[in-house]
Amino acid sequence: MSLIPLTSTTTSINRAAFQFHDLHPATETFRDDVLNGLAQPRKALPPKYFYDARGSELFEAICDLPEYYPTRTELAMMQASAHDMARLLGPDCLLIEYGAGSGRKTRVLIEALAPAAYVPIDISRTALQQCAAELAAAYPKVNVAAVCADYSRPMNLPVIEGITPQRRVIYFPGSTIGNFTRADALGFLRHAHALAGANGAMLAGVDLKKAPARLHAAYNDAQGVTAAFNLNLLARINRELDGNFDVAAFEHHAFYDETEGRIEMHLRSRREQSVHIAGQTFEFGNAETIHTENSCKYSVEEFQQLARDAGFTPAQCWCDAERLFSVHYLIAT
Repeated sequence: MSLIPLTSTTTSINRAAFQFHDLHPATETFRDDVLNGLAQPRKALPPKYFYDARGSELFEAICDLPEYYPTRTELAMMQASAHDMARLLGPDCLLIEYGAGSGRKTRVLIEALAPAAYVPIDISRTALQQCAAELAAAYPKVNVAAVCADYSRPMNLPVIEGITPQRRVIYFPGSTIGNFTRADALGFLRHAHALAGANGAMLAGVDLKKAPARLHAAYNDAQGVTAAFNLNLLARINRELDGNFDVAAFEHHAFYDETEGRIEMHLRSRREQSVHIAGQTFEFGNAETIHTENSCKYSVEEFQQLARDAGFTPAQCWCDAERLFSVHYLIAT
């Protein structure tokens, strides 16, 4: 397993001091992923590139939509069960969060857990800096070391001076595990298992299978915020890679594939057109799509078997009363 070296700085924002380790993917990586993805017979773009500053803002807005049940359901579960979770995770641990976002659910866990240190990892530099600064100010007794990186790849963690945590705990809320195909999810969980180490643990949020109509509404909201989030990826390509997408010539298209057990999000061309990006030209047929995201749904048993295959032992699972969502406590064995 290749490991990525870290460089660190100490940043002060609103009087909150924290370590900041910048491993944000280079523009060349973004460019290569876009050019390679659009050159495929079935065009696709990695969903990790949704999260520039505007994309992060739009995602936070999605989380508050009436149709989008995962965030409020998981938050309510955390508020009800965080002390039970903290008891299992243990005191003075190193809490590592993949995809820090706004930190709403993280605050609930930190208050119950009181970790020795908190390491949020996120690809969106702006969102990560804001979240880390706010949490460092809110919990001055907790050492905060933020890492701006693509957490789907294995990496080293920063050395946090004066702290020898008893246990590494990975927190992965929000059902982001569903963005991976099942094969990729297995590889990702194996990386997480290696990072957690012997007797480490993982606390993962997982969206459950449910009526297709409920899922369709969640990814096709009436206000069009999810559509704006999806289309913002084209605007980012225009801005950062000298693209000339006519954003209005594409539309958001999301549907539930019951056979695969997943929501698929696409950007669908409204007409035949040519698009130029970084000196290359891509042709689109009428109704041709760019596959931008999967959101796989699991049964409790399906996810627990996936975790076992990655080396974890499923030890506890919490579900809401409607069985919309689940949170899994996994032990690295």
